[in-house]
Amino acid sequence: MSDSQTPAIGRYGLWNAGLRDPDPARAAELAETAAELEELGYGALWLGGSSGVEHAAPLIAATSAITVATGILSIWQYGAEDAAARHAALEAAHPGRFLLGLGVSHARLAERYKRPYAAMTRYLDALDAAGVPAGRRVLAALGPRMLELARDRSAGAHPYLVTPEHTAEARALLGEGPLLAPEFTVVLEADPARARETAREMLAFYLTLPNYTGNWLRLGFTEDDLAGGGSDRLVDALFGWGDEERVRERIDAFLDAGADHVAVQVLATGEDRAGLPREQWRRLAAVLKPSGH
Repeated sequence: MSDSQTPAIGRYGLWNAGLRDPDPARAAELAETAAELEELGYGALWLGGSSGVEHAAPLIAATSAITVATGILSIWQYGAEDAAARHAALEAAHPGRFLLGLGVSHARLAERYKRPYAAMTRYLDALDAAGVPAGRRVLAALGPRMLELARDRSAGAHPYLVTPEHTAEARALLGEGPLLAPEFTVVLEADPARARETAREMLAFYLTLPNYTGNWLRLGFTEDDLAGGGSDRLVDALFGWGDEERVRERIDAFLDAGADHVAVQVLATGEDRAGLPREQWRRLAAVLKPSGH
């Protein structure tokens, strides 16, 4: 693989914020988990939250082929020069194993948040100057302008909390070549009330962020859909829930709409919510058969 090629990530990956825990006491558990997920056939691990390049290094070292990506690195939290230097060091140690996912985060979360599109453009300029190839980075793009920037200045787009309809629109805007790797959140729970309750607990925070609510309104949802923790219509569109087969159908709807890869975030229910959802990842792998794609 040349430095400029985008890492191969297969059709299915996993998105999880707990995979980036910096606590040394959890290092062995995370390494073991990453190795198992690679063995199960997942093509990529997306480190949720505002993850840095350094969070990917231990998981890459613990595995042999799986791609590890930031989903996403906030451009306000990590300087471009530092990210580029860490990227170069990781590439030297483990060529072709890392994908740099970048995002502008949100005004509520980033003190310096201002003119996000211009800030992302400057950040990409700095990465170019430092020698980070466009093919080794993706942008957390939702709206048309950021999707166009992802098309023109990176390997593609990694949208979060979207629908297959958004994926179809994003594919039309990106064209055939660029990578389109949406995140999709699922709950392996057949009871509608329990599944939606779990989904709404996660959705509550995102309902306070205009970048997301604005995107959902563009997709045809209404202010009523955004009220009261989110309507059933909104929850059922943004989350896949049910048994393994039904969840697999919902995941594959993104591929049918034009995605190259789906970064699946699994939400556990009840007492299982503590820790990593390893049992659910195994159940999902059994129906996705990711290594067979």
